[in-house]
Amino acid sequence: MSSERPINRRFAEDVHFNLVKPGPPRYRTRTDKPVRYFTVADKEGGAALGYVWAGDEDDAAAWEPRQAAGPRALMEGLGWFNRLEKAKGRGIRPSEAIEEMLAEPATGKYGRALPDSLTDAPNAAAVKALAKGD
Repeated sequence: MSSERPINRRFAEDVHFNLVKPGPPRYRTRTDKPVRYFTVADKEGGAALGYVWAGDEDDAAAWEPRQAAGPRALMEGLGWFNRLEKAKGRGIRPSEAIEEMLAEPATGKYGRALPDSLTDAPNAAAVKALAKGD
């Protein structure tokens, strides 16, 4: 008599469990559809730090740091990203989120929204190109 037990094929392979931790609701960060965006300027010198854009068609919105502004633009983005996340959590459209941000322009750590800078772009890639090309 053999001491080996027969292998149950159901347990012969490794089992992997993927724990998916649900995060807060977020807008999509890319879209090929038209977007609206505004400029965030440095409170001290007035230079552009980046752009907040939003498009309702794809439920998308994001912060695009201006490359020429360096690390200051990246740090400023945390505040705008958090505001977008909170707006999504309240269930409002991306266009409504940027309207709220423009209504309270000086809420960034280093920068402030320029209310008169709200304009249209063909898509998010155009805003990204603007941020890189400055």
